[in-house]
Amino acid sequence: MPTALVTGATAGIGLEFARQLAARGDDLVLVARDRGRLAGVAEDLRTSYGVGVEVLPADLTSLDELATVEARLADRERPVDLLVNNAGFGLKERFLDNPIDVEQAQQDVLVRAVLRLTHAALGGMVERGRGGVINVSSVAAFLPRGTYSAAKAWVNSFSAWAHAEYAAQGVTVMALCPGFVKTEFHERLGIDRDSSAPKALWLEADRLVSEALADFDKGRAMSIPSKRYKAIVAGSRVVPRGALQRLQSLGRK
Repeated sequence: MPTALVTGATAGIGLEFARQLAARGDDLVLVARDRGRLAGVAEDLRTSYGVGVEVLPADLTSLDELATVEARLADRERPVDLLVNNAGFGLKERFLDNPIDVEQAQQDVLVRAVLRLTHAALGGMVERGRGGVINVSSVAAFLPRGTYSAAKAWVNSFSAWAHAEYAAQGVTVMALCPGFVKTEFHERLGIDRDSSAPKALWLEADRLVSEALADFDKGRAMSIPSKRYKAIVAGSRVVPRGALQRLQSLGRK
């Protein structure tokens, strides 16, 4: 039975990945900061789907706690077949309005953790000749939206390279680039969903993950959900950067 490790697994996109992977019969390793919530989610998944669920409480801004997740991924005796780097970190304010330590924490979760966890997972996957990594990025990667956008652009570039590097060895690495998704993410930032972005741009997490897993199963290097976001990404390549810059407030109100 395959095993998937999902970070940020207690809510939103991560929880939906856990549910859908469990429904496929995958055993799970769930990573999140909230130990109590993690235990509750694990018990629900065990009861609902009859799969094995291991919990691994960790704050990915801490190198020591991140190292425990790396060790689990690198454990050749208990192989992980799929890594979903989903843990999120967002900032409502603009760059100079945030303390630099908070900006650094965002980069630690969105870049450093993705780098280190992917490195830990790939060694065993390449040895076995099978496996995969889904890095949850964002449509923001294609737009000038501060350090969050810059971090997600790195995730896209890193994922595209890793896919090309390891696909021939049986390992698929895919970047998932959602837009606005109906989860707790924006609520935790104090952002009002109804006024921050048009209703047509908000996606349902279950459909997003279902389409992402279908793209991953096809061996794709990138998954962009819905025709509307595919159009936005295509448009971002031709619209002047200055015009895109004026959209920075979208999704932040």
